[in-house]
Amino acid sequence: MSRDFRGIGAVLPSRIILWLFAVLAIVPFALLILTSLKSRADLIQGAFVLPAYPHFENYANAWIDGRFNVYFLNSVMIVFPVVAVSIILGTLTGFGFAFLTFPFRRTIFVLLTVGMMVPTEAFIIPLYYEMRYVGLINTYAALILPQIAMSLPFATMFMASAMQQLPSEIIEAAVLDGASRRYILSKVIVPLMLPSMSTLALFLFIWTWNEFLIPLVLVNDDNYRTLPIGMLFFQGRYTVNTPVLTAGAVIVIGPLILAYMFFQRKLITGLTAGATK
Repeated sequence: MSRDFRGIGAVLPSRIILWLFAVLAIVPFALLILTSLKSRADLIQGAFVLPAYPHFENYANAWIDGRFNVYFLNSVMIVFPVVAVSIILGTLTGFGFAFLTFPFRRTIFVLLTVGMMVPTEAFIIPLYYEMRYVGLINTYAALILPQIAMSLPFATMFMASAMQQLPSEIIEAAVLDGASRRYILSKVIVPLMLPSMSTLALFLFIWTWNEFLIPLVLVNDDNYRTLPIGMLFFQGRYTVNTPVLTAGAVIVIGPLILAYMFFQRKLITGLTAGATK
């Protein structure tokens, strides 16, 4: 019995610290949602005071009057092509760097690494003039193509590193059976890479959804603005209406939370499926 108490006493402080950090992480989001359901009169009574009834009209005002319906659709139309194309290209290039030998392989890999370290601020002005020269300013292509190019180095290195962790016996057995490279990639490697691809999709989704500088510079038409940029201009119009502002903020971060929950479930499923295979 004394050993049990000593074990509980050793674990309890760490559990308390973990719960404390969990509360500190959850409380701001809970307060944000609570504020979005209040009226301005309710807000004056205190930040933690519950409203008499939820004011869902704040979300309606943000969605319609703030044009968040347009910004949301724009973000979706940009995020999904960027994530899908980046994963496909990252899988192909990752396979090349992981298993193939070709000229200047190390040099190209170093260039990809250097490309990941260059901040967007360093090339945003030349990118603007390039997009204006080809006539892509205020188009979806101006927001999709640069973000695919920015995502590809990370996707390549991520997938190449993940593929190199696969048991070499699996690839060698497929080669000895006479399987082609296309068959090895599509039928052997990709099924085993589903957990890594889910993690990569989550990273790319979050980065693309939160991208701020590229939409701010390359788009000045309100019909092509994404949610972060729309939130910026929305804040300028509704500075004194905090509940509507927080409702807009919930609309912006809500898909990120849902995406994390979805891909987390897929990640666990993929890990289990890979283990049974």
